[in-house]
Amino acid sequence: MNDAIRTPRPLHEPTRTDRLLAALGGLVSAYVSLAVADLASFWVRPEAGPVAAVGGAVVDRTPAALKEWAIRVFGESDKTVLQLGILLLLAVLALAVGLLALRHRLLGTAAVAAFGVLGALAAVTRPDSESAMDAVPSLVGAAAGALLLYVLIGRLLTPRPGTAQADRRGFLIVAASTGLAVTGAAALARSVGTPVQENAAASRAALRLPPPTSPAPAVPAGAQLDVPGISPFVTPNRDFYRVDTALVVPKVDADRWHLRIHGSGVREERTVTLPELMARPVLERDITLNCVSNPVGGPYAGNARWLGVRLADLLREAGVRPPSEGGPADQLVARSVDGMTIGTPVETVMDGRDALLAFGMNGEPLPFTHGFPVRMLVPGLYGYVSACKWIESIELTTFDAYDAYWVPRGWAAQAPVKTQSRIDTPRGLGRTAAGTVMVAGVAWAQHRGIRRVEVRIDDGPWQDARLAAVDSSDTWRQWVHPWAATPGRHTLTVRATDGTGTTQPERRTDTMPDGAQGWHSVEVTIKGG
Repeated sequence: MNDAIRTPRPLHEPTRTDRLLAALGGLVSAYVSLAVADLASFWVRPEAGPVAAVGGAVVDRTPAALKEWAIRVFGESDKTVLQLGILLLLAVLALAVGLLALRHRLLGTAAVAAFGVLGALAAVTRPDSESAMDAVPSLVGAAAGALLLYVLIGRLLTPRPGTAQADRRGFLIVAASTGLAVTGAAALARSVGTPVQENAAASRAALRLPPPTSPAPAVPAGAQLDVPGISPFVTPNRDFYRVDTALVVPKVDADRWHLRIHGSGVREERTVTLPELMARPVLERDITLNCVSNPVGGPYAGNARWLGVRLADLLREAGVRPPSEGGPADQLVARSVDGMTIGTPVETVMDGRDALLAFGMNGEPLPFTHGFPVRMLVPGLYGYVSACKWIESIELTTFDAYDAYWVPRGWAAQAPVKTQSRIDTPRGLGRTAAGTVMVAGVAWAQHRGIRRVEVRIDDGPWQDARLAAVDSSDTWRQWVHPWAATPGRHTLTVRATDGTGTTQPERRTDTMPDGAQGWHSVEVTIKGG
């Protein structure tokens, strides 16, 4: 009986071809495992897929300095690079598991199952995990991969009838047919979409934004300078920067969304739906956002016209008072559906600025990548302490009692935006002809405004740039300086002065712990006339 269930051994020492096929079997089994898990996650939720779950766990445990390096090097493609890195590592491990299985069939199969267990653990321990069902995709995928590897290795271990050679043809038929089948099923599922995604997309398509009770003033005609290469005053939604930790963009059904307000100083816990939110007085405001990960001269800033309701009014109706009025809570912790927590000073939210719960962006419902159906934003604060996307709850607490997501990772608990200015044109390391060159860009100091921008050519004197018209103190401001460019290599530098009269310091600092500062410079080559 024991001999009957013992792993069969080949009648000959495995050849190089057998070993190559075994490694290929490991790779195909891993692919099928991931594809089946992906299919299963369509009916559970996309965030529960093994790559997303493991990737999220990696993001949570990655040192802040390494995250900053990834953002600097890969920009908004950092999540794609992370996922590709995970897949590459899995591919290498899969090749090794295939070779292991050729010698120890059951042990190799068990290794595939073990990876599934790790994926399941990562899924159910994520902050956004909704139930034990999140483990299902990884476990189902692992079972499919383990079974396939067991069958494939069996083809190599069992000789064809009448020969001493492995059944390589059978191996290839099983591997190819299984791989093609799951690829087709995954492609079909993606084209159809998950019920959750379909409902979310339908709810966004059906959403009609209410007219603003308090419209934004018309953008002054002079706010947009006619200079090629300068950042547009209003950033189109498709070009607006995205920096967050979500490997899978949450797709939230607006019809089921609600916001919970609770915690210290809340007279009575409240739950607000989207229709209730949109029935309140609606504000329309132009507000510039920027990420704390934005280096000097970096791209992670954008200006949009937002539609939403005043957060302070909602809080006051719930009984919340700022610390200056005796309120017990000094921190507002916003929680996203993906588990992200963002801590914001209650005093800042309630000091009269246009802190919003926004549901519209540039005339349309929020894009999914920017927080649909509702996000929070507070002018004058970096996004990581104010701009919670996919918001689902607000808890009133204190900074002493709770550290939001980024604080234990080395970032400051409170982070007002620092004054920044950037040269958009001419581009760094660019070449242009001698003559009049328009040096232009944007400067921002949200909620303080920009009073002055100066430009310096090489080591010459600072010269005032011409400022575009002011829209509001919460938006960036364009500037331009005509430069009589002479042949040679030149260094262009810019600095700004905010509405309080404070000028950017010269010394550059890193983005950690509370935002970069320093003068932005570019080097250009002017060709002879």
